[in-house]
Amino acid sequence: MMIKNHKDIVDLIQNDDMMIEILNIVKSLKLSDCWICAGIIRNKIWDALHGFEEPTEITDVDVVYFNLTHIDEEIDKSIEERLYSVNPNINWSVKNQARMHRRNGDHPYKSTEDAVSKFPETATAIAVRLNDENNIDLLTPYGIEDLVNLIVRPTKHFIQNNFIKAEIYEDRLHKKNWEVRWHKLNIMHMT
Repeated sequence: MMIKNHKDIVDLIQNDDMMIEILNIVKSLKLSDCWICAGIIRNKIWDALHGFEEPTEITDVDVVYFNLTHIDEEIDKSIEERLYSVNPNINWSVKNQARMHRRNGDHPYKSTEDAVSKFPETATAIAVRLNDENNIDLLTPYGIEDLVNLIVRPTKHFIQNNFIKAEIYEDRLHKKNWEVRWHKLNIMHMT
């Protein structure tokens, strides 16, 4: 399958009943600046580009939102409980990006898009949501070129903070071991 542009990604997601179900569930939360992001989308695209008939198992669904008023981690846990009550077969992970800069050692994020731009790899820095018209919005702070060309490279944020972030990036590559599943990947290292 060829995936070259935003429309191709939107079509891929629209034709996946599970993805649409997840997007509808997340939309029903009515959280501010709320998206699903990272692995679930990246893996779907990499699977399609590798021609896999069996999709990679969804290990979790990352739900990110931005709310400066309520940054207590317990609120995220409560939202996860709500999600589990709707679909207990999904491993939900909810994170308010208004507090995640603390864990990541960054300056405060300004929005979900700002937070996504601080993810380790450009191919993972992607998010989707259903908008008010039930159309799919894509959030791609680094574009989609690396993702659709199967390139794994550090984001600008990680490159600018090489001294601090290189070890995190390399450790993540080692743990994820993506090239075993997706053999066409071109992985760029920081060290």
